[in-house]
Amino acid sequence: MIKVLVTGAAGQVGQDLMDVLAGVTPPGGDPSFQPDGVAVGADEFTVMGLTHHDLDITDAAAVRRTVGMVRPDIIIHLAAYTAVDKAESDEATCFAVNEGGTGNLSDAAFEFGAHLIAVSTDYVYDGRKGDTYVETDATNPLGVYGRSKLAGELRCRPHDTIVRTSWVMGLRGRNVLHVIADRVARNEPVRFVTDQVGTPTFSADLARALATFARQPLGGIWHLANRGTTSWFTVAETAAREFGAADGFVTPIVTDELSPTPAAARPPRSDLSTHKWESAGFQPMPLWTDALSRFVAGRN
Repeated sequence: MIKVLVTGAAGQVGQDLMDVLAGVTPPGGDPSFQPDGVAVGADEFTVMGLTHHDLDITDAAAVRRTVGMVRPDIIIHLAAYTAVDKAESDEATCFAVNEGGTGNLSDAAFEFGAHLIAVSTDYVYDGRKGDTYVETDATNPLGVYGRSKLAGELRCRPHDTIVRTSWVMGLRGRNVLHVIADRVARNEPVRFVTDQVGTPTFSADLARALATFARQPLGGIWHLANRGTTSWFTVAETAAREFGAADGFVTPIVTDELSPTPAAARPPRSDLSTHKWESAGFQPMPLWTDALSRFVAGRN
């Protein structure tokens, strides 16, 4: 059995990953999505899932003690400070978690012979490339959150695995899709921006892909996101329609029209290419529209 330690196990990706590693398809998941061609067996992994209450990853001694006690083969690091706007006024805490915590886990993994898989973000890019990002593109984060996640990447060792993902949403998490569903149920129209473009990632699909790396711990930087470039407006419009809203329920706006104005700048276009993933022989990530339909079916 492969022994896996998961940080951030109570988050939307964490809950889905705990299911996947137990051989269970998470809510909203696709049983046919098996990137390496083989379903996860119920007894393939032995897993310890940790929340912030179980382990403060900013405490280097606590991280070393925990990893030394568990002696995992794989550490999948999901715990993060993700409040993008709040980070602008809470920089020290954001960096303590996203840089310091990631560094602590990389250090402990190296000391005790584990392989670290650390999840990062599209916000390490500035979004000004004008095209889909590949893993070798230059980074240039616009805000505190993105800078902290890039700093965490730089604390990792070359043989660690860094997974950059984007626009994550799952059935067991707080995200815009639940907001849209609730607003449709109350017939309260919404406004979404057309000038932020990227790739949605559904947590059940991301979790299954991460399990593939737990089986085959390939190092380096990888992009993992559902396929298809889109805007937040199109995501919202498509979701609202599937939740039963009439045409025109979602109004298109631009970021400058948001009130209050977001504290942190977002990359205007940060869609992620998964060509490297597919070139390694893995099944392509599902289309975001297919994953959205599964999300809607799982919620209804």
